[in-house]
Amino acid sequence: MVYSSLLFIYGFLPISLLLFYLTPKRFRELTLLVLSMVFCGMISLYFLVFMLVYTAVNYGFAHMISKVRKNDKLVAVPLACGITFDLVTILVFRTQYFTWLQGIIKVPEGFYPVGISFFTLAAIGTLIDIYKGRVKADGNIVRFALYMMFFPRLIMGPLLRYGVFTKALDNRNECLAETGKGMGIFAKGLVKKVIAADGLFKLYCAVQAVNLSEMSAMTAWLGVTAYVLCLYYTLSGVADMGMGIAYFFGFRFPQSFNYPLLSIRIKYFAARWQSQVIQWLRRYVTKPIYNVCSKRWMKEAVFVFGWTIFGFWYTVGINGTLWGFLIGLAVVIEGRLLRNKPLNITGCIYTFLVVIFCTVFLAGNGTEYSVRYLFAMIGGNGSFADSQSFYLLKSYIVMLLVSMYAATDLFRNMMLRTGRKKVKAFVNAVTPLIVVLALAVCTALMSYDGSSDMILLKL
Repeated sequence: MVYSSLLFIYGFLPISLLLFYLTPKRFRELTLLVLSMVFCGMISLYFLVFMLVYTAVNYGFAHMISKVRKNDKLVAVPLACGITFDLVTILVFRTQYFTWLQGIIKVPEGFYPVGISFFTLAAIGTLIDIYKGRVKADGNIVRFALYMMFFPRLIMGPLLRYGVFTKALDNRNECLAETGKGMGIFAKGLVKKVIAADGLFKLYCAVQAVNLSEMSAMTAWLGVTAYVLCLYYTLSGVADMGMGIAYFFGFRFPQSFNYPLLSIRIKYFAARWQSQVIQWLRRYVTKPIYNVCSKRWMKEAVFVFGWTIFGFWYTVGINGTLWGFLIGLAVVIEGRLLRNKPLNITGCIYTFLVVIFCTVFLAGNGTEYSVRYLFAMIGGNGSFADSQSFYLLKSYIVMLLVSMYAATDLFRNMMLRTGRKKVKAFVNAVTPLIVVLALAVCTALMSYDGSSDMILLKL
């Protein structure tokens, strides 16, 4: 079950809200945990068992670290064991090199723990924070389990530190106004996923059906552009839906994507794309290394290393690693060569082009395929445009242009800067109608297609 499904929107979510607000306040944390367990169980009963075991093991390691933290020699042992357990778990389910372990532990065929990349980083970060003394091992297993399994952030984050999550848990604002805000955010995310991402995915599939050795340059550009936009709208759409759901229960979570695609510099793209994961890598990986680096080139190498890890985290493969390495390298080169701030339109174009070229590796089935795809993009097949590319352009040009505009913050900035109260009042008045219309349209599309879950990465 995903957020963009009829079962979730019209079944699980309203029942969850009803049960939550009927529960006395002192028991609502437990209610949220039970609801999260039900959500996991509706994905798969094996997934529920997995999450319970995974949470219990990390809870045990957290308390072991806390008990021996004052002993410098012993404290490293439970920390190393806990991190090793988490890393091996993600390698078992996200690579082909540890599949033999799945047979030993009797993993059902086709089973995959949804959101494993997020809750693995959350678990590792918590163990490190307890080791460093930044937080204490929580004696309340309900709160720790809720941190690991809370269903609005289980699939696509945001990736919050344990101290940040518990602070949000203690400062919930449960009211009708927050529910209204959450509904708007949820509807926006649903539109991103069901209308934008799934529509762009059809263009991407059409291009993928073309023989790569016969693909024209225009067709190749249309395909990778559709993939980049589809990836953004899928990930940010699911993240927005999760954030909107969290509002229903009084939580306020930060945005994971802050209009990164059409930034005026690559470094802004790097800071705005899945920002909580970037902050996690900076806090636990690159910053400790920065502290021992005295020269600029060493810090730049560490930055590229951090982004390489980020790319590996995306796919746990060579192509994702290359994508992260190229993005990090592009930021470093930009910092060296680009002294003055570029014009907005110039910066947006060149940033988008760089992201396009780098993402060819993320989209490809292998390194060789990605190199051949790049070759096709520059006209290496001897064809810059053909009848098929013009047909695809004619069919999807409106969707591409609207999607690119919606990927910018132009409308948001216009609303923030306008001083006319009547305009803002009008927008606020029509927002509920827009939300209802968006839900109706998305419901019709989901009913027709059966499912809108198409290229949601296994993160």
